[in-house]
Amino acid sequence: MKKTVYLCVAGLCSVFAHAQVGIRTSTPNSTLDINGKTTLRKELRVGGTSSQVGNAGQNGQVLVSQGEGLPPVWKSLNVTFLEEGQYRLINSYLSSDQTGISALSNGVAGDNVLKNSIGDQLTDQTKGKWSKISGLENNFTVKETKNKLTYQFQTGVEMKSTSATTSQNISFACGIFRNGRLVAVRPDEIITTNNTDKQGIQDYIFTLNYSEQDVPVGVQKVEVACRKIEASNNNAQFTIGRNVSNTNNVSNAFTLESIVKIDLIEYITYKTN
Repeated sequence: MKKTVYLCVAGLCSVFAHAQVGIRTSTPNSTLDINGKTTLRKELRVGGTSSQVGNAGQNGQVLVSQGEGLPPVWKSLNVTFLEEGQYRLINSYLSSDQTGISALSNGVAGDNVLKNSIGDQLTDQTKGKWSKISGLENNFTVKETKNKLTYQFQTGVEMKSTSATTSQNISFACGIFRNGRLVAVRPDEIITTNNTDKQGIQDYIFTLNYSEQDVPVGVQKVEVACRKIEASNNNAQFTIGRNVSNTNNVSNAFTLESIVKIDLIEYITYKTN
């Protein structure tokens, strides 16, 4: 009986002397070395002492390492934790262009197409004579069947009437095409009204915002194009995304440049083993 007690005491002394405990390992490499899965049923506390319980942190905080030799600390991070069934932003595509469209000016008549429909082809001139803003083309891949595409397009529009003392107008439309087919369009009009102080020049900011849902999986090509619908005088100068002349003191290509932003948002799913 004495020998058994002595061995138990010796074993306990050995544990305290080395200050290392191993679970499912005979060679622990730290104070507590667990070789296997761990289940924690209640709070995890850090920074405690022999006389004071450690800190369990607050709801939403995460445990962050401070490096070797230092205790971990609870931190509040500005990170959104997403759950299955929500949507998340996968990528954003931003393009700008200062070349714009100048081919709809000086004697070019409008196409007189008054309306468009979703799915109209970019190259079908019976649906309008579209001119592309080449610098705004974007190519990307959609990978999830549940998704959203959000388009934000803005450009400057400028016209110069044939007479600075005469009111003239031009109606036009700009649209967004995905894989060569129209997905969003907005018609508008620019009017000059006796702009003698600006040599008959009128500027206007055009915007188009639109969202698509459940775009087919695969490679997507997005283009922006505009067209001239009607004009009170076909000889009036007209540009989209740039100034009508580099010699005027009213505007330049920078102030009228075109910008498009595309947000790809996909549905969250988590795979289980």
